[in-house]
Amino acid sequence: MKIHLIAPSGACTNLRSPELALQWFHRQGISFSNGDCFKRVNERFAGTDSERLSEINQLASISPDTTVMAIRGGYGLQRLLSGIDWQGIAKKIDQGLQICGHSDFTAFHLALLAKTQRSSLAGPMLNFDFAYFDETGTAQEPNSYMFDHFKRASQQRQQMCAVEEKQVYLGKNKATVEIKGMLWGGNLTMVNTLIGSEYFPSNQQYQNGILFLEDINEQPYRIERMLMQLLEAGILERQSAILLGQFTNYRLFETDRGYDLHSALSAIRQRLAPHIPMITGLPFGHVQKKTTLAVGAQAIIQVNPQGFELNSKW
Repeated sequence: MKIHLIAPSGACTNLRSPELALQWFHRQGISFSNGDCFKRVNERFAGTDSERLSEINQLASISPDTTVMAIRGGYGLQRLLSGIDWQGIAKKIDQGLQICGHSDFTAFHLALLAKTQRSSLAGPMLNFDFAYFDETGTAQEPNSYMFDHFKRASQQRQQMCAVEEKQVYLGKNKATVEIKGMLWGGNLTMVNTLIGSEYFPSNQQYQNGILFLEDINEQPYRIERMLMQLLEAGILERQSAILLGQFTNYRLFETDRGYDLHSALSAIRQRLAPHIPMITGLPFGHVQKKTTLAVGAQAIIQVNPQGFELNSKW
């Protein structure tokens, strides 16, 4: 496996994490290039805009048998979208290049899809996923489920995950149903941020799609507010299914008075057309156990009130 690293967004807050991750790569026999990119710092970003943009545009000239992986998210990639060589990168993707990241990297996934109709991987990044520290500050091995799914996606170009979790937001669907559509989405905040821009997929692209969403550090009322925007913009109504990943690291306050994530999702369920299922429990987001999803690829979901299975090949 060959991995090329890029740092398109926020600067690393702790250099120990990427250093340990690269050591782990070495022990696994994984070759990597551009390993010093995590050391760049300019204000809150991993280098100046021109440095980070140049690094992305260099992807148009690297070996296509490589998987590109972002160091981390944060914020910063959106500042670069107008200068990216989308067509040059698309040509490399046609030759075999795969590009992986999540969180702030959602901006790249959606813009690539909107501009070129090409797929990219919503999956692990170097920090956190390959160098995780527990609450005591002790480094932990990368999650085996995450790494297995990443290898399958990057090397075999396929994805499958099965989830056993009670489904309470399916709408009128009570028996096992099969849903087909283009898999797209990512971080909810970033999805909402791009609405109305040239970097957001067109109505024709996401019509009857499978929209997957996740987020971190967002209280349930903010999650509801962003989902409400997607609903009122007519985006949710054009989907075959809404696939919800993990919404983590939020806290409830006394003023919520019992309002929680279930309350937020129930409010959307009540307003969403009953034939469009909202499916929960996708192992994806700012969590250790995550699958890797191909944004822009066709996928099939089989879902019933006890759980679901998601399959995709590209």
